[in-house]
This record gives sequence, structure tokens and C-alpha cells, in this order.
Amino acid sequence: MLANNAFSVVELTDYIKDLLEEDEYLQQIWVIGEVTSARDYQSGLFFTLGDRHKNASIRCVVWGKLRTKLVQMPTQGEQVVVLGSLRLYPKRGEYQLNAVQVLPAGEGLQALQYKQLRSRLESEGLFDLEQKRSLPSHPQIIAVVTSPTAAAWGDIQRTLKQRYPGLQVLLSGAIVQGDLAPVSIVKALKRVERDDRAELIIVARGGGATEDLSCFNDERVVRAIAECDRPVVTGIGHQRDESLADLVADFSAHTPTAAAEAVVPDARQLQEDLYRCKIGLLESVRERWGIEQKQQQQRREAFLTAIEERFAEEGDRLQQLKQYLSNFPDRALALQQIFSHQKLLKEKLSALNPQAVLDRGYAVIRNSAGAIIRNPWDLDGETELIVQLATGQLNVKVTEILKVDDKKASDE
Repeated sequence: MLANNAFSVVELTDYIKDLLEEDEYLQQIWVIGEVTSARDYQSGLFFTLGDRHKNASIRCVVWGKLRTKLVQMPTQGEQVVVLGSLRLYPKRGEYQLNAVQVLPAGEGLQALQYKQLRSRLESEGLFDLEQKRSLPSHPQIIAVVTSPTAAAWGDIQRTLKQRYPGLQVLLSGAIVQGDLAPVSIVKALKRVERDDRAELIIVARGGGATEDLSCFNDERVVRAIAECDRPVVTGIGHQRDESLADLVADFSAHTPTAAAEAVVPDARQLQEDLYRCKIGLLESVRERWGIEQKQQQQRREAFLTAIEERFAEEGDRLQQLKQYLSNFPDRALALQQIFSHQKLLKEKLSALNPQAVLDRGYAVIRNSAGAIIRNPWDLDGETELIVQLATGQLNVKVTEILKVDDKKASDE
């Protein structure tokens, strides 16, 4: 009966092979151990990974060109962390780890995980400068996410009170170290969001070892900060490296005290600035007043100068008029003589005017051609003439021509 239920070697090997190679957990697994042997061949880099007590070991291989991508080459005696997948080789009945990356143990693995997470979050745009929100210049209510028993909480309270008296500070307590810290910090941030009073949030923790601050590199914390509706300022006590929380925050400071200083202005400095502003304003007013006074003086002087020049011009003109008036009598006599002579000429012209002669009763006799008749002996009998009088003319016909002596005798 046992023989009928027995597996063949191939069947058993295939079964185990399927179990190993189809397990998703074993398809990409990190294994930490000490390199107990290492040989480099053209086909690949073969090495053995064991524990410190040599109670267990596993064969590893890095095939072909994958060696150029290793962060660290496996060296006998060193502790390393290997990333790879399990494979079973039926002919030898052995399994080995096909490695794709080798890192120094301890901080090396954390550094790789940090780098990978940072790269992924950065590709999503969580660290872009365009996403940063500006801090309110004069906040009235600030929330602080930190441990209520930590020195950071006391430092922040003291700094805010000194710099900005009257500010309301809300504490949203959280665990800021250890495995429980990421969940606690996320809950504290959400608590502030639900309360909806604070204008900004400070996430703070004092200094410590790198592993103590690892919670601020947790993806859950980073995303919670990115999803906040109000600006977030980090004040995490480390200066060696930036945490992912620092990168996603709207502003980051190296210490809790520096974070408190960044979110509020210094009231004493504001008073000094206000005093200097007042002094500067007074000096500006005085300077402006001095400039206006100077301009008014210049305008006054220019006005007086213009008046003096006008007085001088009018004085010269008045002098000319005086000179003209002083010569006026002589000019008046000459004008009177001219006017008298003009009158005499007008009278002579009037006397010579034919119309004036006609007005005195005389007449002008013309023939039909318009020529003036001066000698009666130039006329024939029965000649028609035109007699021009002062107020009209007569058409006459000559019937008889008399001599002067005949005319006298006839009159007698």
C-alpha cells in the first residue's frame, strides 16, 4: 500500500518546484546573511549566503550582465542583503536564489527603500514646487502635531509666545517614534482637518538617530501631509538628510524652534519696523515739505522777477510816451498847417468842379457827338444841341446865331 502511494523522485521534485516558484512571496524576496564564499565566472557570479552561526546557508547566483547593476559585489565575510527569486534545480535536488541586487546590510536596505519610495512619490508630483502653498503672514490659530511629552512641544510653545503673543496654539498629540508612529501621525493630522480651526499645521519632533526618525519617511505620513487642506510646516530635528515629510511639506525647517519662527513674525521686530516706517514717513514728509517750500520760494522769486521785468518794460514804454507827448505841440502845429492847406486845396477843387459851376446857374452846351461848344460860329442853323444844367439837360435846336454886338442892341 505504501508503494502504491509513493512519489517518484521527479514527481516530488516537480511538486516542490511548483511550490517554490509559484509562491508570489518567494518570487521577489529580500534575504539577509553573511557571504561565506564567492566565485566569479563568465556565466555568472556564484556565492553562498549563510547566517552568523553557520547553521544554515543558501546558494545564490547573479547571472551574466546583471553583475554591472549591483550596488555592492558580494565579498566573503561581509553582511549583505540580497534581492532575488527562488529556483529549484531538479538534477541536483537543490534550490538557489537567483539574485538581481546586492546591498550592504542594515542602512543599505533602508537607503534603497527610501530611494525607491522617493522616486515613486516624486513621479506623482507630490514634491513639485508648484504644489507648495504660501503660509499666512499673520495666523491667529496654529495646530501642532507632536508628542505632548516631547521637548519639541515646549520649544514651540515658548517660541510662539515670545514672538507672537496672543496666538492660539492647538496640540494634536501623536507618537513620533517607533512602529506605531506613522498611524498616530496620520490620525493627528486628520484630527486637525476635522477641527477646521487652524490656519496651518506644524509637524515637529526633536533630534534623534536616523532609525528614530524613519516614521517621517513612511508613505502614509507623506500622503497625509499632501492631502491636508491647509499649509503644513515640518520641524524635524535632523540636518543630515531631508525626510520625505520635509519634501512634501509646504515649508521645512531643521528644528521645531526654527519651524515656530518661520510661521509667525516677530512682534518686537514688527514694532521696530513700524517705528522705522513712521520715522521714514516723517522724514519723507519733511523732505517733501522742504521741496515744496523751496519750489514755492522759487515760484515767488520767479513771479517777482517777472513783475520787475514787466515794470521795467512798461517804464520804458511810458518814457517813450512822455517823449512823444513832449514833442506833440510841434507836431500839432505842423498837423494844423497841413490840415489848413488841405482845406484850401479842397476849396480850390470844389471851385474847379464843373458841377459847382452848374450849381451857380451856368450850363454846358454839347453837340450831338458830345463835344463842348465853345464858339457859336462853329454851328450851323437848325443844329440840335444838348444843354447840361445843374439838375438836368435840355435838347434844343439853334434857330439863329447872333453876334455879341447884335445881342446888346437887341437887349436895348
